[in-house]
Amino acid sequence: MADTADILAETVLPEDLKKFEKIYHEQLCKSDVSPKAQFEYAWCLVRSKYPADIQKGIVLLEELYKTHEEGQRDYLYYLAIGNARLKEYTKALEYVRSFLSIEPGNQQVVSLEQNIKKKMEKEGLLGMALAGGAVLAVGAMVGIGLAIRKK
Repeated sequence: MADTADILAETVLPEDLKKFEKIYHEQLCKSDVSPKAQFEYAWCLVRSKYPADIQKGIVLLEELYKTHEEGQRDYLYYLAIGNARLKEYTKALEYVRSFLSIEPGNQQVVSLEQNIKKKMEKEGLLGMALAGGAVLAVGAMVGIGLAIRKK
């Protein structure tokens, strides 16, 4: 697995996505999708640059998480990544905490948690900066409006 600083920005190669999508759909047509094929396709989808693909990958991983106990660590890890990539940080942290309740010492997941929290902080500050800028812009427009009205 890649370094978590990069994992949230990492994107799947189009040929990998096509390869695993083909395997998944062939099995789906036979109504016999293996957990491995579903996981590999979902793993590619959560690393897509398209939010709709990421969402689809999350749905496939959630289904696996509910129905296949043997891969839950991996499912939780990639559910956290997929949600973080969609900026669903609260959900991402819930998956991280679920993973850490199973395996508290996993440094990769601890690192992912820190990375998600940093992104939340950064975007929270960014959100406040944007709100502050909007307030200044509205204040300036009101000021201009009053100045024009007085003339």
